[in-house]
Amino acid sequence: MALDWDLIGTGDSEALLRPRDIFAGLADRPWPYLRLEQGEVLDKWFDRRDDRDVVIKQNTGGGKTAVGLLIAQSSLNEGVGKAVYLTPDNYLVKQVREEAAGLGIATTDDPDDSAFRAAQAVLVTNYQKLINGRSVFGVVGDGKEVVDLGIVVVDDAHAALARTEDQFRLRVLAGHEAYGKLLDLFAEDLRHQSANAWSELEDKDPTALAPIPFWAWADKRDEVLKILRPHREEYDFRFVWPLIAEVLHLCTATATSRAIEIRPSCTPIDRIPSFVNARRRVYLTATLADDSALVTDFGADPDLVARPVTPGSAADLGERMILAPVQLNPGLDPEAVRVLARQFADGDRDGDGVADAEPVNVVVLVPSDRAAAAWEPHADRTWWARDLQAGVKQLQSGGHVGLVVLVNKYDGVNLPNGACRLLILDGIPRPLDGVERREAVALADSTVRLAREIQRIEQGMGRGVRDRDDYCAVLLLGANLAVATHDPRHLALFSPATQAQLKLSRDIASQIQGEGLDAVRQALRGCLGRMPKWTERSRRALAEVRYAEHGTVRDEAVALREAFNLAATGRTGAAADRVQRAVNALGDGDKALRGWLREQKAAYLHLTDPAAAQQALAGALDDNQFVLRPVDAAPVHIRAAVAQARAAAEFLADEYRDGVSLRLGMQKLFEDVVWGDEDRSDDAERAWQKLGQHLGFVSSRPERQYGKGPDNLWALTSARQAVVELKTGSVTDTIAKRYIDQLGGSVRWLNEHTPEVKALPVMLHPSRISDGEGTPPTGMRVVTPAKLEKLKEALRQYAAALASNPGRWGDEQAVAEQLAHHKLTGDRFFDIYAEPVRSS
Repeated sequence: MALDWDLIGTGDSEALLRPRDIFAGLADRPWPYLRLEQGEVLDKWFDRRDDRDVVIKQNTGGGKTAVGLLIAQSSLNEGVGKAVYLTPDNYLVKQVREEAAGLGIATTDDPDDSAFRAAQAVLVTNYQKLINGRSVFGVVGDGKEVVDLGIVVVDDAHAALARTEDQFRLRVLAGHEAYGKLLDLFAEDLRHQSANAWSELEDKDPTALAPIPFWAWADKRDEVLKILRPHREEYDFRFVWPLIAEVLHLCTATATSRAIEIRPSCTPIDRIPSFVNARRRVYLTATLADDSALVTDFGADPDLVARPVTPGSAADLGERMILAPVQLNPGLDPEAVRVLARQFADGDRDGDGVADAEPVNVVVLVPSDRAAAAWEPHADRTWWARDLQAGVKQLQSGGHVGLVVLVNKYDGVNLPNGACRLLILDGIPRPLDGVERREAVALADSTVRLAREIQRIEQGMGRGVRDRDDYCAVLLLGANLAVATHDPRHLALFSPATQAQLKLSRDIASQIQGEGLDAVRQALRGCLGRMPKWTERSRRALAEVRYAEHGTVRDEAVALREAFNLAATGRTGAAADRVQRAVNALGDGDKALRGWLREQKAAYLHLTDPAAAQQALAGALDDNQFVLRPVDAAPVHIRAAVAQARAAAEFLADEYRDGVSLRLGMQKLFEDVVWGDEDRSDDAERAWQKLGQHLGFVSSRPERQYGKGPDNLWALTSARQAVVELKTGSVTDTIAKRYIDQLGGSVRWLNEHTPEVKALPVMLHPSRISDGEGTPPTGMRVVTPAKLEKLKEALRQYAAALASNPGRWGDEQAVAEQLAHHKLTGDRFFDIYAEPVRSS
């Protein structure tokens, strides 16, 4: 008789619950054993599986996808309920489902699939499918039956945060009729807050940025509702409106020439009951050093978030040599680095034009089309998001593609083994929307902003290695990235394993400091050529690294989430008190963040006590000059330093701990002044302000601080101040009349407020020629690209001379000598580094 094998072992046996056992029970395992690190985190999760929020941290390439899938299957087997696995995009949905198939785990990408509904298959989908105002899983108040979920696995949690915030952001585009109505409604409020910003909005200036004051937004909420609600069914509204309509009065609104952006301070995630009420929520992350956003964006339990599940060792990261050429030698030309990258892609590691090694795939990550253009002469391929799936497959196939540029894709791309042997980061994404641009200005020097920047850098650096046996070299281009790998404040925010690799790479850097590109080439050959001493030291560097035992959940993030929840239920007074306790806990540290929080407190307070709110806002302005101005705020006059050299020496000594930091810091200023890029205007204004401080000038940004006056104001001497307008984003051959008029208005502003000093009108513009319609202010001078290049060279020499001996940059006499030698003193600066305007 023939045996019926389907009857074997069925009986009344129970489903396997432990993820390890589920893997061991697979008939066709994709690999013989789980990695040690995978087994460790699965066991730890299983012991904590009844915790509603669990954060799992593993290094990039540590096998998080398999971990998440096995956890989802374990929960299905346990009968917890339906399982959802969320990824950043559809490209990764397909990738996760392919891995699930190899594990024998049933999946679907259809929320209506009967297997998912019966808790017999894991739904793999993107974040937006679950979190949107028309979610098929149900939204509070939409009348749909809410889909009850047992477990939600959030993959790439660091990427999920930005996408989740975006789902709760309403953009009223400039071409929409509601845009004009909202501008009309708040015209007087915007004009009073910043006359310049209002003028830029009227002129449709791409750099315009005007936050709508919270008191005006709250007081006119009925009118706002009448303007917006009729459009709730339109495509651009329908997926957001149901999520924010009930908390519209608690939102911040920011006007730009492209859109009016409306966003709550914390996501009202409770509008998605399927997620909020899920019995288990698991967050998988590799690079989230600061876990606070899981609390503010997902409403996760801060106590549970602070207890991440990690492997016993952090040594599961692939091998990386990480070098920043400009840190080694500030004089290295970026174009020369691009040529070097092309040579390695061709197998010409000696740079003599002859292939002497196996060609490798070189992958370059750039934040924008503009940055990609610089690589165009050297690139074999340039891929955008639309090309990504086919392009990455081509790299992963194992063949040689050459030098590939990926535009604005710093996460969600796996490039194992030969897919990428040399990874280059050429910049990081800059904030582009109005709310983020405002935060970037107000929190520029805050640890909060630094943590976000480091997260993006670490995401990018993680693309090139996928497991402990993988390896690649990483080059970080530009001073901004070099500072991040040298400055202690930045370094402390990297993951433990990356910190260990950076420390090892600094041992190499110290040997080739000041050398040319050939030294960089030699170091790269050691890594890519698998030099035994390098590979042995690299593995040893990671051997004893451990993950942080506790996650970082900032007190103020918890306070902001709790305060928002209070305000959303009408308890705005209690919300203001909760934020104030967070301010008190900060003490005297991080004044920028203190001011930002005090503005949020004032916004809540306004809903119960408008007068007290204005007083609170005045206090916020004392801590952070870039928060909203109270209704009756008056400009603060600046006065020149008693001694320019002394002021410069004191600033430099306080700002820089060593000569490398000084040289990188000076170079970073000029990287932020980019001609022809309107999106970098905020960076340019901040850089010019800091340049003044580096030179010993009292320097301010009146337009940002008071809503009136110039972009920058430098007190050159006791009798003269430079009124500076930056038009670095302009691409015209002449200076437009409106720019001339704006500069003239800023001169009049200074004359009215500080009549005892003489104004020197200055503009940064690609041309020194005024168009025929404008009348330049008397004495106007222009910093053109040629003059700026001359200034850059002088400042490089200024920084190099001061950095030549330890502590010299804090010596007033040494600084005075260099200021005089390079003609950087207040009485000579603009005579040398600017030229008179000419009429066309």
